[in-house]
Amino acid sequence: MSTSPLKIGILGCAGRMGRMLVAETLATNGCTLAGGTEPAGPSIGTDIGLLVGNTTIGVAVKSDAAALFATCDAVIDFTVPAATLHHANLAAKSGKVFIAGTTGLSGDILTALNTAAKSAPVVFSPNFSIGVNVAFALTEKLAATLGPDYDIDILEMHHRHKVDAPSGTALGLGEAAARGRKVKLADVARRTRDGQVGPRPAGEIGFATLRGGDVVGDHAVIFAADGERIELAHKASSRGVFARGAVRAALWARGRAPGLYSMKDVLGL
Repeated sequence: MSTSPLKIGILGCAGRMGRMLVAETLATNGCTLAGGTEPAGPSIGTDIGLLVGNTTIGVAVKSDAAALFATCDAVIDFTVPAATLHHANLAAKSGKVFIAGTTGLSGDILTALNTAAKSAPVVFSPNFSIGVNVAFALTEKLAATLGPDYDIDILEMHHRHKVDAPSGTALGLGEAAARGRKVKLADVARRTRDGQVGPRPAGEIGFATLRGGDVVGDHAVIFAADGERIELAHKASSRGVFARGAVRAALWARGRAPGLYSMKDVLGL
């Protein structure tokens, strides 16, 4: 494996998460920021270093995502679903490491990620926080251990600007609970409750969504049975935790065989 710094490119580098990813890449040993893109706007041509501070690094924001894949070893994408579909196709063509953290993905985009994974190392996760991924593993274990006598509900809250609901992380926690129970989430999920909904069906995995303020991301998995309740919670106070995990995933994926990986693989859970 090469010992030279990993050349990382950031798609959507001028956005809130993009800037966090830029800062984390610049601060992490073993990697270097090789480029960043925006689809359009006033940031095009700006030195990327000025997005996160007062120091120039000699790398400008550009608009050509294909060129970014050509010049980097790994590309990180926390953009929007339509862009991620395009970027997954570029990853398939280039064979470069692709770190996908966009949430709210539809079936066709997930298919594109699977296709890209045939020719490139792809790490996809609904949440790149190391703590959240430990929560995924614990949720699966608790769901398997506690059994069907415990009702499961997942509560999440995010800032007022988030456009998808439930969050990708909440759905990931639901998938983890479903795996623990050896069922398909689609068969047991209850996204909303309103009006005369009747008694709770056995085995249901419920979701509740809150939006407001500047909340980065709060998630709780509640296991409730007669006489007791177990709550597993994670609260993110900075988007930096997502950037830290994504850069760690990019370094881990270097030299890996093509395939679709998760943070569970990255962390060895």
